[in-house]
Amino acid sequence: MNLESPKSNVQKSQKELYEYLTDLENFKNILPDSLEEFSIRDDSFKFQLKGMPAVRLGFYEKQEFDLIKLKATSDSFPIYLTCKIIPISDSKSEAQLFFDGEINAMIAMMLKKPLQNLLDGLALKMANLK
Repeated sequence: MNLESPKSNVQKSQKELYEYLTDLENFKNILPDSLEEFSIRDDSFKFQLKGMPAVRLGFYEKQEFDLIKLKATSDSFPIYLTCKIIPISDSKSEAQLFFDGEINAMIAMMLKKPLQNLLDGLALKMANLK
């Protein structure tokens, strides 16, 4: 399953947004309000949204300052969350999120809308960062 968020114009430079997103503590600020659990361990964070299973994501790939790729730490559920960051000016950037997961068709039907809502919510909160 492949999903993508709308592009977000962020009031941070490409470098500032990259550094913000590589500090895992900041994900707590951009996850949806339905967040029920959030914890950090080493280079990964675990979160749970209301009505959804908990997921632990860790850094998989980083390319200064334009790409951050997170991967689920459980091999039984291979999913990736990627953020691409494009500079617009010295103080603005554009970000877009991508979800890629190897999910069977039955589960994908149930998860597509909640996952799309998650991506859209993350993109909206990034657009509101100052």
